[in-house]
Amino acid sequence: MSHISGLADKLSRMLAFVAAIGVLAMMIHVCADILSRVLTGASLPATVEMVSYYYMLLVAFLPLAWVERRGGMISVELLDFMLSPRMRRVSDLLIAALGVVIYAVMAYASWLTAVRNYETGTFVVALQTKIITWPGYFLPPAGFALAAIIVTVRLLQIITGNEEPAREHQA
Repeated sequence: MSHISGLADKLSRMLAFVAAIGVLAMMIHVCADILSRVLTGASLPATVEMVSYYYMLLVAFLPLAWVERRGGMISVELLDFMLSPRMRRVSDLLIAALGVVIYAVMAYASWLTAVRNYETGTFVVALQTKIITWPGYFLPPAGFALAAIIVTVRLLQIITGNEEPAREHQA
C-alpha cells in the first residue's frame, strides 16, 4: 500500500508543479500583454483566449489531486464530534467512496467533451487568427481522474486501517 501511496504522491506533486508553471506562464503572458499595451498601444494577440482556454484550466484542474492528497479540500464536520470512532470511520469511508464516484463521473463526462472537441477541432478566432482550443479540454479529465485515484487510495487506506494523517502542513 505504501508503494501506491508514494506513486500517488509523486503524480499529484507532478501535476501541481505543472499547474505552478501554468501560473508563472500566465503571469508572464499577462504582464507582457500589459507592457505591450503601454508601449505600443496594442495588446498581444490571443491573450484573453490563452488565459481562458489554457492557463486557467491548468491552474484550476491539475492541482485537484494534490489538494486532495494534502487533505486541503473544504470540509464541514458538523456531526463528527458526536460520532464514536467506529462511526467516524464509517463516515470517512462513505465520504471517500462518494468522492471517488463523483470524481470518476466528472472525469468521464469531461473526457467525452474533450474527445468531442478534439474530433471537431474546436477553435476560436481572435484578431482574425485561429486559436486551437481543443487541447485544453483534456486538462479537466486529467485532473479529475487523478483526484479519483488519490481518493481511491484514501478509501483503501481507510478499509485496511492504514490511514495516513492529513498532509495540510507538509510541503
